[in-house]
Amino acid sequence: MMTDRNPSDIEVRREACDCGSSDGRVVFQDGHKHCFVCDKHWKANSMESTAQQQIIPVQKNYVPVTDKGVFAPIADRRIKKETCEFFGVKVTLGANGNVMAHHYPYYDNDKSIVANKTRTVENKTFRCEGNVTNAALFGQQKFNKGGKYITICEGEVDAMSAYELLGSKWPVVSVKTGAQGSVRDVKSQYDFLNSFETIVICFDNDAPGIEAANKIAQIFEPMKCKIMDMKLKDANEYLKQNQREEFTRGWWAASPYTPAGIIRLCDHIDSLFEEDDNETVLYPFAGLNEKLYGMRTGELVTITAGTGAGKTSMMYELEYHMLKNTDANIGIIHLEENKKQTMFHLMSIPANDRLFIKEERKKYTRDQLQPYIEDTIQNPRLISFNHFGSITTDEILSRVRYMVKAMDCKFIVIDHLSILVSGLDDGDERRNIDMLMTKLRSLVEETQCGMLLVSHLRRGSGDQGTEQGKEISLSMLRGSHSIAQLSDAVIGLERDQQADDPVAANTTTVRVLKNRYAGETGVATYLLYDKTTGRMAEIDNPFDAKANEPDIGDYI
Repeated sequence: MMTDRNPSDIEVRREACDCGSSDGRVVFQDGHKHCFVCDKHWKANSMESTAQQQIIPVQKNYVPVTDKGVFAPIADRRIKKETCEFFGVKVTLGANGNVMAHHYPYYDNDKSIVANKTRTVENKTFRCEGNVTNAALFGQQKFNKGGKYITICEGEVDAMSAYELLGSKWPVVSVKTGAQGSVRDVKSQYDFLNSFETIVICFDNDAPGIEAANKIAQIFEPMKCKIMDMKLKDANEYLKQNQREEFTRGWWAASPYTPAGIIRLCDHIDSLFEEDDNETVLYPFAGLNEKLYGMRTGELVTITAGTGAGKTSMMYELEYHMLKNTDANIGIIHLEENKKQTMFHLMSIPANDRLFIKEERKKYTRDQLQPYIEDTIQNPRLISFNHFGSITTDEILSRVRYMVKAMDCKFIVIDHLSILVSGLDDGDERRNIDMLMTKLRSLVEETQCGMLLVSHLRRGSGDQGTEQGKEISLSMLRGSHSIAQLSDAVIGLERDQQADDPVAANTTTVRVLKNRYAGETGVATYLLYDKTTGRMAEIDNPFDAKANEPDIGDYI
């Protein structure tokens, strides 16, 4: 019956692939080739490869079932029946009792089955029934969040093998699409994997597997992931060769992933003339750019002021400016507002109106608001944190890391630092600010995101406070000196809200208090808040007695 098979399904031979695999590339009867290690595909009579994100044909309109095949040992892989039953893997048996196909069930995050992946033993091809795109990792439905260890393998057979080798004790899962799609698969299940204390990565001992393992380890915080030093090709080889002790020893001895970083400077002189990877976006205000040369990824910028000086207004101006002047995803965390307030504040910028005020918003119909929705919050690059009540600092750090690592945010806005430490029970605000700033600084270094952080000032003493335009200094930052020490730049906002002159009462003096990048500090610019539009605009110094009096009608 072999003549009835499609030539594109009939394997002729296996050969070495340029990815480093000795037998991963399969040559089919119709002339096309495919490497099942690096997922490259060659058309018939062509050596031009095309990477495929997913090579598994999908049968649409399929309702997944769990009764395909029977539970039985996978003898050629030395996998026990009990292990197959645990993972829900069934097999199709031939007339002679040999295993003809494996059926791997895939579940979504609600532990409902959504797909079956079938591996045909004879020609080592795969097909998928159902929607594997929406599925969690293979085996994930068997384990709850949390715990000490979880192991990630490159394939379903290796996951079952590792589970057996470890005494059927520790959680083991597999990515869905091999080494090539592993980063995408892991990112989609970041919260689940990150809930474990340690992640052991047990990928194939070949170039694609090693590269993928290192990329996955970089998604998580330092020391979270361990990478096994595999002596054999994969976990199943250890099982087939009955090297349980060797595998277990290697699993326990797996070293925490640490990136290379100790260098001799003389070996890297040429790198002086290479462009760095940091992304720079200019501020929307010329005076700040003259001193700071824009804001960059990999830096932590703190914006500080007293109450009512325009911190929140400025942050929304910066968020909108980044949305329109970069291609980056932007993470937004406004801890004193709910998601609805955040959305209306963002829409207020292009509307040039205070849509965040209900009475102003009532002037618009739903259709009139639609252009501002499309201009801002409909953009998928805006990522926000919808918080519920009190939240710990570790939870915030976890969300920020998720935004950067799993959702590819290059810039993060946190408004504000003070509320993060106000809910802590020990009452030692200075110590809590020190600890949190250290963690935020480490997070910026680890993820290389650009972070804009709002911080309040300590309560002043004397007749004139910051609400009356008192000049801000670094010593006025709340807590100890950690905010000043660990920030790359500190920007102070000053406004005399009690001034008789309406221009002075609505003008914010923007002062650079720290500038690690360029060193220049002092007054950078002046921003006038327009009560009608809710916008901040850059103006000349309104406090210079020698300057012409501005026409208040232009601003108020």
